[in-house]
Amino acid sequence: APNMPLLGKRIVGGVEASAGAWPWQVDIQMGANVHVCGGSIIAKSWVLSAAHCFPNPSDVSSYRLYMGRHLLNGYNQFEMVSQVQRVVVPEGYTNPQKGRDVALVKLRSPVTWPDRIQPVCLPYAGFQFSSGTLCYVTGWGHTQEGVSLTGVGALREVQLPIIDQSSCQSMYQILSSDSVTVDILSDMICAGYTEGGKDSCQGDSGGPLVCPGGNGTWIQAGVVSFGLGCAQKNRPGIYSRVSSFASLIPYYYCIDSILVKCMHNTQSQCAQHNLKF
Repeated sequence: APNMPLLGKRIVGGVEASAGAWPWQVDIQMGANVHVCGGSIIAKSWVLSAAHCFPNPSDVSSYRLYMGRHLLNGYNQFEMVSQVQRVVVPEGYTNPQKGRDVALVKLRSPVTWPDRIQPVCLPYAGFQFSSGTLCYVTGWGHTQEGVSLTGVGALREVQLPIIDQSSCQSMYQILSSDSVTVDILSDMICAGYTEGGKDSCQGDSGGPLVCPGGNGTWIQAGVVSFGLGCAQKNRPGIYSRVSSFASLIPYYYCIDSILVKCMHNTQSQCAQHNLKF
């Protein structure tokens, strides 16, 4: 099958975000200050991203993670930067189309919690986001397929409804060719519009899809993973379903002795691993 373009999105059909609106957003850069992916802060030392952003998880020397950042190419008063200490990807990950496309990235320099740098809430294991729930995806990715962000490069956001698994599978079967088949696996979640026009895109990969959790909180439903093109009709974005990895994530929370506010069931999940806070 031909390679499907991985999303590294610059958000198609979205608008510029307000500075500080999404304080968990992370800019992952590689080498000579090249934006490669997004991520989200889930604890002082840990960032959630996509496995495909780290093709060689054992070699992390060239990555820099920026927190508290709004402008990709401008001055950011509140930003913090860290090198990467280690990257953890699920056993058996091969490529996004086969699922398991998440990565836990440990920061060499843990963050503090100024207003502009805050953790996102995580869903408990198996939590289901209702079809039609209006959520947001954020990133510095392409604004159209093949068109990258220009100017100071402010963070962008787009509102997208959750699409249930069977509807998403049906959409991907419309006008599909035998050469490109997409299976929506149980650890994936879809969001977008039947008619297209709004989506994540190249450069947004690894970034968060967040849904309102009540009381002003936001719960991360997905990690930008892949899709066919960007914002095309019947081709919604496919995200890694964060609630499918609830057993992986708390383990690292626990060994890091970190409790994150609004992390569901953290204490019991840590107890399962016989780990103390």
